[in-house]
Amino acid sequence: MSTISFDLSGKVALVTGATHGIGMAIAKGLAQQGARICVNGHDDGRLEACKAEYAKDGIDVFTVNFDVTSEDEVDRGIGAIEAAVGDVDILVNNAGIIKRVPMLEMPIEDFRAVLDVDLVAPLIVSKRVVPKMIEKRHGKIINMCSMMSVYGRTSVSAYAAAKGGLKLLTQNMTCEWAKYNLNINGIGPGYIATSQTAPIRVDGHPFNDLVMTRTPAGRWGEPEDLAGAAILLASEAGRFINGQVIYVDGGILANFGSVKGENDV
Repeated sequence: MSTISFDLSGKVALVTGATHGIGMAIAKGLAQQGARICVNGHDDGRLEACKAEYAKDGIDVFTVNFDVTSEDEVDRGIGAIEAAVGDVDILVNNAGIIKRVPMLEMPIEDFRAVLDVDLVAPLIVSKRVVPKMIEKRHGKIINMCSMMSVYGRTSVSAYAAAKGGLKLLTQNMTCEWAKYNLNINGIGPGYIATSQTAPIRVDGHPFNDLVMTRTPAGRWGEPEDLAGAAILLASEAGRFINGQVIYVDGGILANFGSVKGENDV
């Protein structure tokens, strides 16, 4: 019987946009299993600050400045990773943006900008690393999807369109690349406690009340809650998982909701 292993020793992992928040938590989780972590961003100051943050946990992270939406910059940046660290074995397409604007008020250039970062960039970065993965007959790609990959909400049309597309892009990557022993999957975070959500995570705030009512686990997720799924998908333990999106959401997608006074039976 083959051994089930979560060990990532000797693997090079690129987690895009992992200078903070969810991306950093995933990168730290991969590092705990032995992966050599590389992080990109487009702000030198933030990249320097994140190196210090990783160092607090004993992680020597390699940082590189490049724009995930530019094929030329991606080629240059990943070339720097290959020269300094090695070929990318694990790619986590985490970089993303959101613009909360009603559709009738959203400039088309803003809509396109969200699609560019959240949907087109994962393909750009993947296309750069996949040929060497195919050559080695081994590689892991994790696309950061969303609950918006399966349903919509008001004022996030561009984000939902991009994340819905990313789910199907993940499946199409699988259709074309799984035969080379590549695993391509997604993670769909639920509502996570980050600095961005801090203003709405207070008792009495309507959105906080919605999250607490809809989430069977009864709490907001922590960034670290996503690391386990990433480790599974990045390791040989997940070697036959392909084309899937794992929703790490405390059960919110399983819950249609409840009404006041309803018995929990």
